[in-house]
Amino acid sequence: MAISEKKAISDKRHLEKLDKIKIQPYKAEGQQIREAAQAAGQSLQGYILQAIRERMNREKQ
Repeated sequence: MAISEKKAISDKRHLEKLDKIKIQPYKAEGQQIREAAQAAGQSLQGYILQAIRERMNREKQ
């Protein structure tokens, strides 16, 4: 099913607001991170971003 033109424009605008940061852990560590995210009931991206935000907040103090 094709998406509507309006939806495609909206998606494009949203993606333009996002930054892309690539991380490349070794496979075993990557699997541990995925499992930790799943155990926490979070997406992988949400889990990683939360960890980053918490560290950034700690380092400000």
